[in-house]
Amino acid sequence: MIICGLKLTHDGAVALLEDDRLVFSVEMEKIGNNPRYSEVTDAGIVAEVLADFGYRVEDVDHWVVDGWDGRDQGTATLSDQGTPATLALAPYRENERITDLLRTGRTGRFTIAGRPLTYSSYLHVTGHLASAYCSSPFAPAGEPSFVLVWDGGMFPRLYFADPERGVENGGALFPLIGHAYATAAHHFGPFRRADESRTVDDLSVAGKLMAYIALGTVRADVMDVLREEFSEHFEGPGPKATAYRAAIGGWGSNAEPSLSHVHDYFSSVRRRLAGDAVQDEDVLASVHQFLEELLVERVAARVREWKGEGPWNLCFVGGCALNIKWNSALRAHPAFASVWVPPFPNDSGSAIGTAAAHLIATEGIGAIDWNPRLGPAVKDSAPLAGWTPTPCTPEELARVLHETGEPVVVIDGRAELGPRALGGRSILAAATDPAMKELLNKVKNREHYRPVAPICLTEEAPAVFSPGTPDPHMLFDHDVRPEWAARIPAVVHLDGSARLQTVGAEDDPTLRAVLREYHRLSGIPVLCNTSANFNGSGFFPDVASAMRWGRLDRIWSDNVLHTRELGPAAPEAADGTR
Repeated sequence: MIICGLKLTHDGAVALLEDDRLVFSVEMEKIGNNPRYSEVTDAGIVAEVLADFGYRVEDVDHWVVDGWDGRDQGTATLSDQGTPATLALAPYRENERITDLLRTGRTGRFTIAGRPLTYSSYLHVTGHLASAYCSSPFAPAGEPSFVLVWDGGMFPRLYFADPERGVENGGALFPLIGHAYATAAHHFGPFRRADESRTVDDLSVAGKLMAYIALGTVRADVMDVLREEFSEHFEGPGPKATAYRAAIGGWGSNAEPSLSHVHDYFSSVRRRLAGDAVQDEDVLASVHQFLEELLVERVAARVREWKGEGPWNLCFVGGCALNIKWNSALRAHPAFASVWVPPFPNDSGSAIGTAAAHLIATEGIGAIDWNPRLGPAVKDSAPLAGWTPTPCTPEELARVLHETGEPVVVIDGRAELGPRALGGRSILAAATDPAMKELLNKVKNREHYRPVAPICLTEEAPAVFSPGTPDPHMLFDHDVRPEWAARIPAVVHLDGSARLQTVGAEDDPTLRAVLREYHRLSGIPVLCNTSANFNGSGFFPDVASAMRWGRLDRIWSDNVLHTRELGPAAPEAADGTR
């Protein structure tokens, strides 16, 4: 059985399952240097992606489209041969009519190259649940797991996925959408705005905010204000909160005016703090801590009340699961034996999830066969003038990194699934010079406080980081051990933490070979790793793109090192590219 999953709205993607094997998932932002979060707007691209992997439209047995914002139904527009059509989709989450997450929410018809096709659509929340559980280590072991879903336009919702008994619904934990985190930055700090956006128009702010809070200090008085106003606006018995809960249900921020209520909340917080000389960075650090404590306390209490003490398995998914500090706080709680976050927790995994939803709805709840490097392959491209290619093994690349102390762009194999570069579309560099973080942030046109992630040999990680547990997808927070902080300063964040990626024997043979040789040469099992892309775009699809970017002098791909010949540097554009 061949299932093609489509995510048409932001973070658009095409994914294909052949039986239980994930063949590919191609996000639109990873094609042709497209902008981040690009949608699928033309059916022709679906046929092109299928053809890239040797499939035809007629090979697909089931077309499945992810649901979208709306209480009764979602909609998306897809053009075919220049003619737009509106597709009716399943709603954002369960409603009075659709209480079973594995029930089809909508069916309909669309065309590719004029060919009529039938599709099914599952709830948006179902795609998140399926992407998390089916990719987890719990699924192949036949173990049940709680699944916590907190997406941008949704209240945090808890489910229990059991291969024997199906999916049970534990409901919402509290009435606040995930976009509240980023909205705080519209009221405090460097992303403060004069206007109050009623739609989500910058999905990059949340990640920047997670870095920025390291500049601040959590304050008890600010936490008190946040709690009091949270009760007043969202959860308490008063008229404002009661009216809010009657009007807002977490149906997606494009389907209801949820953001206006969040703006009102932070405006009230700002007014109360106005005379207290509180620094914005302290407010934002306190917002982060308040939401973290609220989430962890509520999910742990609901789990114990519902199923008992445990400890239990937990999957965390949705855009909020990109918050590595929240992930780590959940993992540290005694209610949970093991916590899984997929490398595609946001909507970049929704095409995978909606295909997996159809699979488990028809075949029963179980695992999919996947790995994190099932994105598009490196595209063939003609090298630009002024670059010299030389053969270079992974071990020789390690020597280049060690001896030159300069970064190298790596474009290797198939791209990563999800938003994190894990060595396939990365910039690698030595972490031994504190100036390296400044250099990497400069060439990527990023703020000075943004951290650079470390990659480390799995077996060496506990000696360098705390806890240093295996984390191959860069989704948890670790502290750099004091004795190592001065040895790898480029990957130490302002608060002493690091977003660690471990590389084990089963993860990435090429990247592991580079790390092992670098360790042998330098005595240090760690390198810097940051994504390789134009500012505001997805990963580089080919070597020529990295050459056009032109901000670094070395590019490694397919055992070839491309080195820029000496000459005048290309002029820098406003977006930090060349």
